[in-house]
Amino acid sequence: MLDSLISAHLTLASSNPVDHVVNQHFMSGDLFGLKGVWVWSAHVGNLLLAGFLTIAVLWWASSKIATGPASQGAERYVTKSRFAHMIEVICLYLRDQTVRPLLGSRTDKFMPFLWSIFFFILINNLLGLVPIADALHLVDKLSGGHHLSGFLGTTATQNIFVTAALAIIAAIVINLAGIRELGVGGYLSHLTAGTKLPVSLLMIPIEIVGTVIKPVALALRLFANMTAGHILVAVLFMFAVQGLGMLVKATFGGVVLGGTISLVSVVAAIAIYFLELFVALLQAFVFTFLTTVFISQLAHHDDHGHDGAHGHEHAHAHQHA
Repeated sequence: MLDSLISAHLTLASSNPVDHVVNQHFMSGDLFGLKGVWVWSAHVGNLLLAGFLTIAVLWWASSKIATGPASQGAERYVTKSRFAHMIEVICLYLRDQTVRPLLGSRTDKFMPFLWSIFFFILINNLLGLVPIADALHLVDKLSGGHHLSGFLGTTATQNIFVTAALAIIAAIVINLAGIRELGVGGYLSHLTAGTKLPVSLLMIPIEIVGTVIKPVALALRLFANMTAGHILVAVLFMFAVQGLGMLVKATFGGVVLGGTISLVSVVAAIAIYFLELFVALLQAFVFTFLTTVFISQLAHHDDHGHDGAHGHEHAHAHQHA
C-alpha cells in the first residue's frame, strides 16, 4: 500500500505542472447539435461550487451581521461571528473607501453587483489553491479507475473563457450604466471625447477601441495572474515530491540531494502559497476596482464643472478682497 501511495505521488509530480492548473475533462456529450462537447469539466465543477459558496457564505454572514431584536439592547448591533465581522469589514471598505469616492450617490445601486463579483472571483481564486484535482487524481490512481478526475478542482479563473465571461458581464453593466446616466444621445456623444469635426472623426474609432479594450484588460489581467502564480506553486511541489522520490532510494547521494531539494522546495512553496493568498484577494479587488472606475468614467461632469467654477469665483473674490 505504501509503495502504491509513493508511486501515485511520483506519477502526479512527474506530470507537466500546467496540468495542475488547466481545465480537465470529466464528461462529454452532444450540445446544440455539436458532438464531443465538454459537458462537465473541472472548471465547471469549481464554478458551480464557487457560486454555491458565494451565496451560502454571504447569506450566512448577512444573518450574523443583521440587527437583532430590540430586546437585546445595544448587543443587537454587534455582529455575531468573527468571520462574519471580517466579511462585514471587507464589504464596508469596498463600499465606503473604494466605490463611494468614485460613484457618489450611485454607490448603493451598484454595490450588490460589485460585492457579488468580488466575492465570486475571490472564492474561485482561493478554490484554485486547494489541491482538489490532485486529491481526486490520487484516489483514481489508487483505485485503478477514472471516476473522479476532472469532476472538481484546478483554477477556474485561470481559464480565459471564464475571465472573458466575467469581463463581458462587467462590460454590459458598465455600458448600460453609462446609457442610463447619460442617455443614448449623451452616451454616443461621449465617443467624440468632447471634440468637434473633423477631430471627432478620429476620436470616435479610438473611443470605440477603448471601450472594447477595457473588458479585454479585465479578462487578461485576471487570467495571467492566476495562471502564473498557480503554475509556480505546482512546479515547487513537483520538485518537493521528486526529492522525496530520491529519498526512497536510500542512497547517500539520494538522501542528501533529495532531502535538500525537498526542504528548499517546500519552504519556497509555502512562501509562494502565502503570496498567492494575497494575490487571490488582490486580483478580486483589482477586477472590482477597475469595473468601478470604468462605470464612473461614463457619468455627467456638470457637478465637477460647477464645483470648479465655484472655486474659481471664490478665489477671485478673495484676491480682490
